[in-house]
Amino acid sequence: MTAAGGLLLAGGGHSHALLLKRWGMQPERRPQQSITLVNRSSTALYSGMVPGLIAGVYQRDELAIDLRQLCDRAGVAFVEAEIIGLEPEQNRLKLQGRPELHFDWLSLDVGAVSRPSAAGVPIKPLEASLAFLESEDPSDPRPLRVIGAGAAGLEVVLALRRRWPQRELQLQQRSGQLDPGIQEVLQRARIALIEDNTPHSGPSLLCTGSLGPAWLATAGLPVDSDGRIRTDRCLRVEGHPSLFASGDCAVISASPRPASGVWAVRAGRTLATNLEAACQGQPLHPWQPQRQALQLIGSHEDAAWARWGHWRLGPSPLWWRLKQSIDRRFMAGFERPGAMANAAPMACRGCAAKLPAQPLAAALERVGLGGQPEDAASLPGSEQLLQSVDGFPALVSDPWLNGRLTALHACSDLWACGARVSSAMATVTLPMVSAEEQQELLVQTLAGIRSVLDEQGAELIGGHTMESRSAPPVPASLGIQITLTVNGNSPKSPWLKTGLRPGDALLISRPLGTGVLFAGTMTGATKATDLDAALKGMACSQHVLLGQIEPIREGIHACTDITGFGLLGHLGEMLQNSPGLTVELDGSAIPAYPGALDLFKRGVSSTLAPSNRTAWRWLEGPVQLKQPPSAGLLELLVDPQTCGPLLLACSSATAAQLTQNGPWLQIGSATAAHG
Repeated sequence: MTAAGGLLLAGGGHSHALLLKRWGMQPERRPQQSITLVNRSSTALYSGMVPGLIAGVYQRDELAIDLRQLCDRAGVAFVEAEIIGLEPEQNRLKLQGRPELHFDWLSLDVGAVSRPSAAGVPIKPLEASLAFLESEDPSDPRPLRVIGAGAAGLEVVLALRRRWPQRELQLQQRSGQLDPGIQEVLQRARIALIEDNTPHSGPSLLCTGSLGPAWLATAGLPVDSDGRIRTDRCLRVEGHPSLFASGDCAVISASPRPASGVWAVRAGRTLATNLEAACQGQPLHPWQPQRQALQLIGSHEDAAWARWGHWRLGPSPLWWRLKQSIDRRFMAGFERPGAMANAAPMACRGCAAKLPAQPLAAALERVGLGGQPEDAASLPGSEQLLQSVDGFPALVSDPWLNGRLTALHACSDLWACGARVSSAMATVTLPMVSAEEQQELLVQTLAGIRSVLDEQGAELIGGHTMESRSAPPVPASLGIQITLTVNGNSPKSPWLKTGLRPGDALLISRPLGTGVLFAGTMTGATKATDLDAALKGMACSQHVLLGQIEPIREGIHACTDITGFGLLGHLGEMLQNSPGLTVELDGSAIPAYPGALDLFKRGVSSTLAPSNRTAWRWLEGPVQLKQPPSAGLLELLVDPQTCGPLLLACSSATAAQLTQNGPWLQIGSATAAHG
């Protein structure tokens, strides 16, 4: 997070993506201040290839810029959140559902939204319009209308023709907007040309020009008639020397240019240079954008037009090949060099940073604390009052999300005992940075912890803070360590790990694979969409499952949560005092997060996995696999989990109820040894 002297990058537009690339490749240029990027998603779509995506020429991964990975390479903290406002005089950026972010320097590259000139789905933001097109039925007899016949509308409707060869399509134009040559192309493509203001009751897509997000104007920033922020030639916001703006949300007052990815890309170098200079107190450098830029507009027949001002050539296959070459070359610049599975592994974070099972068990035995471990301990005098403790080094660079994940992970120990969390105490170790930055890091961390406790009606009743004595990492938010003590109560006797009975079904509440996904992230091997899916699952609280289970609680015989030792390690703990039982696992039923099994095939694994593999010994004894195991399944069984699933053993009748209502999946069953 940022504080005095900090730089906040709002939005993941093309200009910001390019400066992150610059700082990743040339770290000596990166400002020494703390830097944070906040964006609504972890990826940014390259606008030049969006029509190709709509047409089916490209897959989404081919035009998705991985902002989280770029931030990791550039030493920048990444925050995934929706921006809802700005208070420039107080140096605060407001976010949806979480505390505001403070800054000293702010750069805005938040894109634009479509002008709401008619009923329909706006083409911008792109994520929403692409989801709308995915939901459309190609056989729908109703015509789909694209409203707006500018370059964007023309390219989109022709891309839709390529996507849907048979569906009826319309393009709505202003009277006389398109010349006969373009009209002829539309006629060949069987796209009906509709005059403006013609009523339409079917689905519509708005390509009606763009506006700056509404919150820019309400923040009191100087904007033009389209809501775009006015800047000087140095990309500094007029009247606000600590604010910069670029891309579709901004316009240079002295040299206005259209909202286009072309200008956003070309502004990237100037923005980076001036942010670097501003943070060092150096003079800024003005930029004079060229008056015209070459535009390449794709058609539906592997051809494209070339437009320069009022001149237009094509459509021609030559221009189409040139457009593809330029777009692919641009995206190739964001590929991470050396992202190979056999690269030297970095130490994993999250629960994968815990002590391996063997030295932990040996140490506990030597000091007289060995025996059967439980997820939580009953407090003396009452077996219904439970306490547990958990924590780990920062898993992500967003301290709010890291606080939330740590709290969810710690609370899981009580949920595994059938207990509800009532209170918690936190110990937070902060990196050695300025007092202002420590304050901001602590605010975000505690807010993330509270977001979990508040959902359960629990309270954060106290804690302790410490300062690390090691050099802070870059970004400094990765130097946070949290330990959380959680307290709760169980309405009846708590579930134990032991208690498996013959005939019990084994159920799991969510997928596995967080360990390998985060390990792959450190080498660039994990896809952004796969990590997003894992984080989305991890950030969901499982306390709601207790309400589902409570009415049939008597059918639950044993439970644990799967964390650092993996499914097989924790299943082994459940079997330690059950010599007369055999467990059969259905490997095909064990769920994995998207991308996890593929990473195992590529040789990626967590740094805790080698020690966890000792649990494979259980496969030679009481644990049997229903099918011959694949290498990927064997690794999945010992993959360490952060915010992992609950694993419970219950009667077959209880299993039938749980698997019908909720996320539970049956992955195995217990039988008496020798039949």
